[in-house]
Amino acid sequence: MQTDGKIPEKMKALMCHGPKDYRYETVPVPEIDEDGVLIRVEACGVCAGDVKSYDGAAMFWGDGNVLPRWNDPPCVAGHEFIGIVAAIGDKAAERHVLAVGDRAIAEQIVPCWECRYCRDGHYWMCEQAHIHGHQKEVADGGMAEYIRYGKNDVVHKVDRSIPATHASMLEPLSCSVHTIERANIGFHDVVVVAGMGPIGLCKLQLAKLKNPRLLIAIDSKPKRLALAKELGADIALDFTACDVAEEVMKLTDGYGCDVYIHNSGHPSGVVQGLKMLRKLGRFVEFSVFSAETSVDWSVIGDRKELDVLGAHISGLDGYPVAIDFLQRGVIKVDKIVTHTLPLEKWEEAFAKAKAGEDSIKVVLIP
Repeated sequence: MQTDGKIPEKMKALMCHGPKDYRYETVPVPEIDEDGVLIRVEACGVCAGDVKSYDGAAMFWGDGNVLPRWNDPPCVAGHEFIGIVAAIGDKAAERHVLAVGDRAIAEQIVPCWECRYCRDGHYWMCEQAHIHGHQKEVADGGMAEYIRYGKNDVVHKVDRSIPATHASMLEPLSCSVHTIERANIGFHDVVVVAGMGPIGLCKLQLAKLKNPRLLIAIDSKPKRLALAKELGADIALDFTACDVAEEVMKLTDGYGCDVYIHNSGHPSGVVQGLKMLRKLGRFVEFSVFSAETSVDWSVIGDRKELDVLGAHISGLDGYPVAIDFLQRGVIKVDKIVTHTLPLEKWEEAFAKAKAGEDSIKVVLIP
């Protein structure tokens, strides 16, 4: 076991006890064994999913459940973390090629490595669905002074030259990589990215790397639309100022876009995408919804024969690509991270993230 010799017995953490019941508390620092890594957290981003978890958003499985199915309180919140190795077991050091003082990130999912999906190499779809920041002990989160990576975690070393607040964007960037790979963008495609939050702005930049014929950003907030143009959008449309589906039709000789990537998690974004997609187009969905969504499914089949693709978290290569792109400056996040706040001001951070008026990405510093 290696340690930096500075580990306290207690730490501050934001604990999820249930919807609308998050508490800034003093709790024990996690203990690790020879397969574990103890990380001193440098920064942890506030995700839209964190806000929806706090608000009590349901996942709609048709069983009448009204609580976030992905939460198992009490647990430490937060899955967009980055930090420095404070202690590491000998087996973990050998497995991950890490030492005390290295910066390291664990993927957001903690695979079981035993289910069908893990055995088939699709571990990000693990049947156990343990996600950091949502399950106690197995996958506690990074809104704390320390976080533990366990035996089943997928861990990556991250260069310390990247600013910590920027490195906290690796989780959403890794998800963006997977989504854009799923979209299979071609050179002649007209691509629409709907929702210019932090993850939408990352996807926009990644889509630009695919060199589509036309890249269109959609949102309602002027600050985000302006940044979308700066980061590569050919056209930025405000859905409160015009009929965006009609505008896309005008830009495509009445046919519609080839690829529509939805990030907002709002039901209206789904209907909007189905309207503006051309026949034989591709709809890529990446969202955590807080309300049920009803659509006319005959649009998908009988009328347009669409390819509907889902994208869940980071896929197989999301993190390695995200780390490489961020380190080399291929993707820019400096203007996406707009606010940093100390962990004890989590309520203000969550409020800013939810409103999104003057903020894009809010990051907490323990």
